[in-house]
Amino acid sequence: MRMMLWVVRVLLCFGLTAGTVYPAHADRPLQLAVASDLRFAMQDMIRAYNDKYPNYRVQLIFGSSGKLTTQIQHGAPYDILFAADIAFPERLVSAGLAAGDPEPYALGRLVLWSRHLPVESLGIETLEQPRVRRIAIAQPQHAPYGMRAQQALEKLGLWDTLSHKIVYAENIAQAAQMAQSGAVDVAIIAQALARSSGMQHRNYYLLDEALHEPLVQGFVVTIRGNTHPQLNDFLKFIQSSDAAVIKQRYGFGLISTLEARND
Repeated sequence: MRMMLWVVRVLLCFGLTAGTVYPAHADRPLQLAVASDLRFAMQDMIRAYNDKYPNYRVQLIFGSSGKLTTQIQHGAPYDILFAADIAFPERLVSAGLAAGDPEPYALGRLVLWSRHLPVESLGIETLEQPRVRRIAIAQPQHAPYGMRAQQALEKLGLWDTLSHKIVYAENIAQAAQMAQSGAVDVAIIAQALARSSGMQHRNYYLLDEALHEPLVQGFVVTIRGNTHPQLNDFLKFIQSSDAAVIKQRYGFGLISTLEARND
């Protein structure tokens, strides 16, 4: 009970959101700290995982990679961190809070998405339209997609010009929600969110990945998670071909693609 109250306090203080707890099991649930871009893909993967292992429980906690990492550093009871940038799992390794080395699991992509503008035809020019007054990105200080959005705008020579229009979201999911609600005119978000059921009714514009550092996403098992009875089965599934199909459905690139490019 104390542990659950601790988790609730963490979520409220740091703007994190809890996902579904999947089927009941005598052991405590496997607690996953998950970057917001993975919200829908991870939910689908956990459903597929529970089809295979129906007696296992998994709890998903969503937030920005930076804030989730900070929470683990302050004692949050998470078993695995799934970050949008493998640099954050590497921080846990450096701090002695990880049970092993980080593993890359996917490549993320950035897109422009708007509720009412034809971004798919206008492309980058969308951002310079006079009617565009507010542009949402995730906070670059702790959200990898926000950092890459800033890099892309700087490389395009637009950061200084557009900085007064930028609205910062706590994480990439919140940036998507701002665009979806019409609170902003356009958002630079994860392709994985643009492909979710709530947003796929609108087309999007895929940013050239050469505009920013690669979004190599990674996970790491924490010291706490290393003894969880589900761990081996879960890791085997999350790196399986079944999980890869789901990741590709949401627009994530496979790590093998990056490795092939670097050869």
